[in-house]
Amino acid sequence: MPADYIPIVMLIAIATFFAAVALVVPSLLGPRKPNPAKSEIYESGKLPIGKARRRLHVQYYRIAMLFILFDIEVVFLYPWAVVFRKLKVFGLIEMAVFLAILLVGYVYVWRKGALEWD
Repeated sequence: MPADYIPIVMLIAIATFFAAVALVVPSLLGPRKPNPAKSEIYESGKLPIGKARRRLHVQYYRIAMLFILFDIEVVFLYPWAVVFRKLKVFGLIEMAVFLAILLVGYVYVWRKGALEWD
């Protein structure tokens, strides 16, 4: 039984070796030319404007959570589409119920004004 784990241990050892080499070799052989421009902070290639610790509106988090919620729900449509022919009418009815629940949630969120950005 322990002999079965030898390939896994070898794979872990080889991966660890390559990771260590990839981290150590550039630090030893790479050029070191400090420059004030290199040490300056940037965000996405642009100089930052304002403080980094500014507060965001709650609305931003609400929109993000709703996006994640509805996005994950829509992901369930793909497996259903793959086995659609095997499920026949029962699968169609179940997916219609699922989409109806999803639509009711979406309309509820829309009516509550959670998608409005003030």
